[in-house]
Amino acid sequence: MVILLILGIFILEISLRLIAHGPRFFTDPWSVFDFSVVAIALVPATAGFSVLRALRVLRVLRLISMVPQMRRVVSALLSAIPGLSSIILVLLLIFYVFAVIATNLFGEQYPEWFGSIGNSMYTLFQIMTLESWSMGIVRPLMDTRPYAWAFFIPFILIATFTMLNLFIAIIVNAMQTQAEQEASRTIDKMEVATGELDDHLHKGIHKIEQDIASLRQLILLHQRDKQR
Repeated sequence: MVILLILGIFILEISLRLIAHGPRFFTDPWSVFDFSVVAIALVPATAGFSVLRALRVLRVLRLISMVPQMRRVVSALLSAIPGLSSIILVLLLIFYVFAVIATNLFGEQYPEWFGSIGNSMYTLFQIMTLESWSMGIVRPLMDTRPYAWAFFIPFILIATFTMLNLFIAIIVNAMQTQAEQEASRTIDKMEVATGELDDHLHKGIHKIEQDIASLRQLILLHQRDKQR
């Protein structure tokens, strides 16, 4: 019952926004996102649409568009995608190079880990996340290859501590840029509002001066009439 009530509120809100904005409603990405989430919730979960039943959980994502702080984070992540894509390509090249070397070095003795390029890349991904990389993978290799650490430690330094920190740096920079843009837009709005207020004040002062001048003329005319 509570879910239906919340869904009804969402539908009412979307309907009012459609009436208020008209076709311009679909020019705003956040409005399109809200409309899509609510539309998915209205699709019947029967017959061929039963697979969409799981997508109804997307209604929770409406909180993103309703909370300004969440919208700011999502906008920053989306603006960081171009920079992140470049780092991902570099990271894939690093993975491929190290995977080829690892397959040649360790593939014959440890085929379950390094038997192919795909297995090597998956194992290197596990090592990059630092999940059981030492006791689970590297130390067993060092029983037969004592100098295996000389291969994996540089990989960890490059892939984990360097590339992942670049990921974080780009995301932080994007969030900072987003905050600066919002602050700049706020300042621009304040300047526009201040300018409009100044115009109103100048017009008001000019009107008062005109009224005072007119009042003085009336007083002078009244005094002249008395003198006569």
